[in-house]
Amino acid sequence: MAANMYRVGDYVFFENSSSNPYLIRRIEELNKTASGNVEAKVVCFYRRRDISHSLIQLADKHAKELEEEKENPTETELTEKQKHQLRHRELFLSRQYESLPATHIRGKCSVALLNETEAVLSYLDKEDTFFYSLVYDPTQKTLLADKGEIRVGPRFQADVPEMLQEGEADDRDQSKLEEKLWDPECPLTDKQIDQFLVVARAVGTFARALDCSSSVRQPSLHMSAAAASRDITLFHAMDTLHRHNYDLSSALSVLVPAGGPVLCRDEMEEWSASEAAMFEEALEKYGKDFNDIRQDFLPWKSLTSIIEYYYMWKTTDRYVQQKRLKAAEAESKLKQVYIPTYNKPNPNQISVTNGKMATVNGAGPGAYHAAGGCRACESCYTMQSAQWYSWGPPNMQCRLCVSCWMYWKKYGGLKMPSRAEGPEERTSPSPASNESRSRGHAPRQSNHMVPMRNSGSPKSSMKTKQAFLLQATRLTKLARHMCRDIIKLRRAARRPFVPINCGAIKAECKSSFNSS
Repeated sequence: MAANMYRVGDYVFFENSSSNPYLIRRIEELNKTASGNVEAKVVCFYRRRDISHSLIQLADKHAKELEEEKENPTETELTEKQKHQLRHRELFLSRQYESLPATHIRGKCSVALLNETEAVLSYLDKEDTFFYSLVYDPTQKTLLADKGEIRVGPRFQADVPEMLQEGEADDRDQSKLEEKLWDPECPLTDKQIDQFLVVARAVGTFARALDCSSSVRQPSLHMSAAAASRDITLFHAMDTLHRHNYDLSSALSVLVPAGGPVLCRDEMEEWSASEAAMFEEALEKYGKDFNDIRQDFLPWKSLTSIIEYYYMWKTTDRYVQQKRLKAAEAESKLKQVYIPTYNKPNPNQISVTNGKMATVNGAGPGAYHAAGGCRACESCYTMQSAQWYSWGPPNMQCRLCVSCWMYWKKYGGLKMPSRAEGPEERTSPSPASNESRSRGHAPRQSNHMVPMRNSGSPKSSMKTKQAFLLQATRLTKLARHMCRDIIKLRRAARRPFVPINCGAIKAECKSSFNSS
């Protein structure tokens, strides 16, 4: 029951095609449509097979740099098989959202941000576990490091210098060290400090009354007094006291110089109403990604200004109202949804029908196909499996066993490199048009349990992606003429899957050459 219950925040497999690998998504929202169906708003993750070759090279370069930055690499040398399978565990986070039917969920998985303190090899020991370290932008076709990195490791530890001995000179650059801003053991009492702060607030309120722009933003006395009581006024007052060695008379004269009272403003007062509205819109879209907020919405503001405004904005009534509104919306949304286990047969299943192979909708789960004389699994090369699945382009005529088929669906590749796979497992699965064919209209099969191409119809004829030429040697051409009774070219052409006895041909050629 718990395994079929999906909640917001879960990482799940989605199936959008019976022959393609699962999509990996994170559930952000669960919404009920007007028709009564449940849709999931999800964050998209991409596999290596989904991005371009140039970006894959960039990702490999980034992984190599991370490995070189490790001071004490503890990982052993990975085998080729482990490297191959680790590529299937790597994902790329995106900021892209999409809505998918909840009924297409096929199970849960786990996705984690790659941590340099963990061994990458540990992900191979965990089922349905993936990692990511880069963010992919499908619109701009870019790959960037994730800004949400957890700063753990020797690179982020402070170097504590040795304690100076008594009388030892301090040769550090004093300009780069901290500056003392307040002395808690100052000669003033707490009452005197509080009285000085009250005077500073009063001066700030009066300064806002004299300032025209402030009068527009804070038209009432209460609003001006509230703005003057913010931290920026208190910081200015305490800094003034510290700079004048806690002399009250000297500090008071600085608060109200000859030109008029000093007006101190923070980001809450500096920003206009339109800028505040744009910030709230950007925060709704990007969250606390302040770099993107500045780049797309507020390029004239500095990053420091945006961050300072955000933490001040969180103390306002506006933030409290929005938080309550979001909480009310969250209450009306679904918290979880139950999706029963999907047990319908896959259209790519291969079963035996009247002695011939056919791709049909559903062989029995207990069916067992002995593979005597059949093509082996394209991944693990086994000859026996409880169920076979057609895989890859039809002209390749490949198939996978049950275990390798589930690996393909979950991880988007084969357990072992195959000749049918490209450089980055970009093999196109069987066309979706075959899924709609019924049991009676299954494609023709040969006696060797491998799908055959139909002939005679232009629609059923297939063309390979690349044309190629098999250039025979002179000795091979001579053997064709000398051993026609053994080869039987026309018969061999009609049955391309029947092996030719090359040993007999070599023996015949050798005897013919010796006799001549």
